Amino acid sequence: MVEQIPLRQSEAENWKFFLELPDVDPAKLDTKQVLDSQLKRPLFEFSGACSGCGETPYVKLLTQICGDRLLIANATGCSSIYGGNLPTTPYCQRKDGKGPAWSNSLFEDNAQFGMGMRVSADKLQGFAFELVEKLLASDKTPAETKACLEKIKAVDQHDEKGQGVEQMRALVKELKGYLKAGKDAGCDVCAQLLSVADNLVRKSVWILGGDGWAYDIGYGGLDHVLASGRNVKVLVLDTEVYSNTGGQASKSTPTGAIAKFAASGKVQAKKNLGLMQMQYKNVYVAYVSMAANPAATVKAFNEAENYDGPAIIIAYAHCIEQGLNTATGPAHQVAAVDSVHFPLWRYDPRKAAEGKNGLTLDSKDKSDTVSFAANAVSKELGENRFRQLVKVAGPDKAKEMLEKAEVGFKENYKLLTELAALPVL
Repeated sequence: MVEQIPLRQSEAENWKFFLELPDVDPAKLDTKQVLDSQLKRPLFEFSGACSGCGETPYVKLLTQICGDRLLIANATGCSSIYGGNLPTTPYCQRKDGKGPAWSNSLFEDNAQFGMGMRVSADKLQGFAFELVEKLLASDKTPAETKACLEKIKAVDQHDEKGQGVEQMRALVKELKGYLKAGKDAGCDVCAQLLSVADNLVRKSVWILGGDGWAYDIGYGGLDHVLASGRNVKVLVLDTEVYSNTGGQASKSTPTGAIAKFAASGKVQAKKNLGLMQMQYKNVYVAYVSMAANPAATVKAFNEAENYDGPAIIIAYAHCIEQGLNTATGPAHQVAAVDSVHFPLWRYDPRKAAEGKNGLTLDSKDKSDTVSFAANAVSKELGENRFRQLVKVAGPDKAKEMLEKAEVGFKENYKLLTELAALPVL
């Protein structure tokens, strides 16, 4: 043990040095690679969530992929509490003062709330490009300004590596110099475009919430918004239970789990939200687990972000409400994936449009050696939500319910395997 104050003073200097380290040039990074994605500055830190929370790594990754272009509509729940525990917030700024925009709405209308953000962003961008066309059509616009505007029109901001966005940032910065000169010379269109020029950079609208919102109370709005075909993204932080409101069962809760309103073990199977949305054909869908397959997780976030259309990512998140030690949370995620309790897969409509099978499996069936029913009540990987079933229903009934859940998981994985192997018509 040592005196705290002297130690704090020296570590404060180390922390200051750390904060002053220069950021890596984003134009040199390929965020589809795990290592590159983690070299980008996170704009979500010190959240105050439960120690070992399974949700926050996904939110951190989201800010690294999207950066300050991110607009978040957050449903009420854990993510809105640690995300907006005002007057503090874990969402932060870059050195230039820019950062994500965040707001919270209710369970029942959060998807619609996020859709409003999308409509607003699209309108502002559309207006900015209208002004670009006006300047290009004017004989009074200087040649260097027109050259910059033509480059802006040619930028693809949905390119695979996300470099189009960085290119647009540089061009907008250059354009502002020309617009300021035009404004000073009395050009009204230049003044108008200068006020909305930042909207030329593509905004990324993400709708965040837990499974209680996405599977249950807000499902009607979520389905409506994804079916609209608009460029909105949904991130479901799936703990398979209402985590923030007291541990009630949701439609994501698997068969056999004990929760409020399912005191004898949930009878109904887990809702297959991803397959339901896949039926629209134009919705990007991904099931991810940060601990089980970080590479596929990073890839899914990038693919969803760069897809010019609706997308939903369902992210498995361990949680204290599941009755586990969060220090071993990553091991529980791996077990959930290996036992096909939570298989990892992606459906990309762009592949289907190219005449390929759009479904890709990112995890293998290891249920022959990793049994869900056995793990659920084991000493090493058991969770209280399943262990309590033995006490409440008795060993035989508990075994029956958990084995029924396991059969359902295997049937689901078999269906995914068959869909992924289907020949393209």
